[in-house]
Amino acid sequence: MLVLIDESGDTGLKFGEGSTEYFIVTLLAFNDHAEADLTDKRIAELRVEIGLPQDYEFHFSNNSDAVRERFFDSIRNFDFFYFCIVLNKRKLTGEGFKYKEPFYKYTCGLVFENAKPHLNNATAIIDGSGSREFRLQLGTYLRKRINTEKEASRYIGKVKIQDSKRNNLLQLVDMVCGAVARSYKKRDDSHKYRKMVSHREIYVQFWPK
Repeated sequence: MLVLIDESGDTGLKFGEGSTEYFIVTLLAFNDHAEADLTDKRIAELRVEIGLPQDYEFHFSNNSDAVRERFFDSIRNFDFFYFCIVLNKRKLTGEGFKYKEPFYKYTCGLVFENAKPHLNNATAIIDGSGSREFRLQLGTYLRKRINTEKEASRYIGKVKIQDSKRNNLLQLVDMVCGAVARSYKKRDDSHKYRKMVSHREIYVQFWPK
């Protein structure tokens, strides 16, 4: 099993000074590595089809509407699923939310807890941008939180740090996370892209309400 993690928004709480209203973490998973490989290959083919460089990175916030539509249309038939946690930051009260790293770890833990019944010895891949040391700490944190000693199953096996520029599937989870984030904005196309991938959605938790 292969799991990929990405986020949208920021952990800041300075509203009106640039902080986003929501912080969103998306967990996207493939039960079958062969299916993941086929999806990876299809994303690489898409670059050729639309005349993009081989090293072009699909990134929701940077892509045009036309590229987004082509991307979601090209991956719609592949067998993956996703969970999201949408943190409503204005209603957060805990002291730990004032600090970036505990905030991020906690949010990742929430989405893994929601996905736990669907996980089985998963290899989790996290984007290597930012502090590599922190990303490694995050992997340790998630394994300790999700793989409890009382349960025989290992929900998370390996945790790997990879560069999204070189990983098509990290770009996939970025696009899905971006589509969910867009659905919480007051835009004419707010729900357009999420609808294109909603048949792969299992649960998006909005918290706290």
